[in-house]
Amino acid sequence: MQVELDLEKIRDIVQLAIKEDIGDGDITSKIFIPDGSETKGMLIAKEAGIVAGLPVAGYVLSQIDENLIFTSNIEDGSRVKKGTIIGSVKGLTLSLLSAERLVLNFLQRLSGIATATNRFAEKIKGYGTQIMDTRKTAPGWRYLEKYAVRVGGGINHRMGLYDQILIKDNHLKIMGSEKENGVISRLVRKAREQIENGMLIEVEVEDLCQIKDVVDAGVDIILFDNMEPSKIREAVDIVREIEKNQGAGTGKSILTEASGNITIENVEEYADAGVDRISVGAITHSARVLDISFDIS
Repeated sequence: MQVELDLEKIRDIVQLAIKEDIGDGDITSKIFIPDGSETKGMLIAKEAGIVAGLPVAGYVLSQIDENLIFTSNIEDGSRVKKGTIIGSVKGLTLSLLSAERLVLNFLQRLSGIATATNRFAEKIKGYGTQIMDTRKTAPGWRYLEKYAVRVGGGINHRMGLYDQILIKDNHLKIMGSEKENGVISRLVRKAREQIENGMLIEVEVEDLCQIKDVVDAGVDIILFDNMEPSKIREAVDIVREIEKNQGAGTGKSILTEASGNITIENVEEYADAGVDRISVGAITHSARVLDISFDIS
């Protein structure tokens, strides 16, 4: 599965990881490993899952020792069984031992996120609903974690606060205007005047009475937050009915999104409610790493 990954964007985090773990060098291995000793290491899946991060593993190895030879047996996005040999590394023993933990830290975490995402995506397969991530990522890891989400079959929400408008309940509360009629339309109009053409505008809705104002405002996405599936089904029906009454042929339909307390156990109910997207913070902030070993031969 080919998912775009710009290695230049991970240069800083990889260098930080190398400095953090290796520092001035692997003291233990320097004492005991003979100069010039060469060996081979194998990356082996210790459990079933979706692998993500192989290009990252190769990049980490190249930054530690450019002469290390990394061979991957599969592509990112591949589903593996327990015991699958994911890839191998050849080169100086000292370099392999120094790189072992760093490679696993990246590969295990990204594979864990891809696997968690895939579980959600498979659960709602056939509904026409997409699983989406959030900004609930480990500091510094966002680009990589969102990459792993795509590898697992999900899609990305905004990268940060800078690339999409999202008007949430707190914005309205702070301005003391959440109860005013037409407030959403005024805010959306103001945003449109100041953002770049093509930037999306999303509005969070917690009550059905807000929907008409939001649709009339011409937003791109409506986020139904912390609503039960039955209420979301009603909300989606209201959106589509308003759009229908406004007339077809506009060439654009508002996207609908559900979020809040969505788990693997109830995600299918939300998909069945008819939303286009379901955002799940757990696929990044609570993903368990995939068990992968680095065996030296």
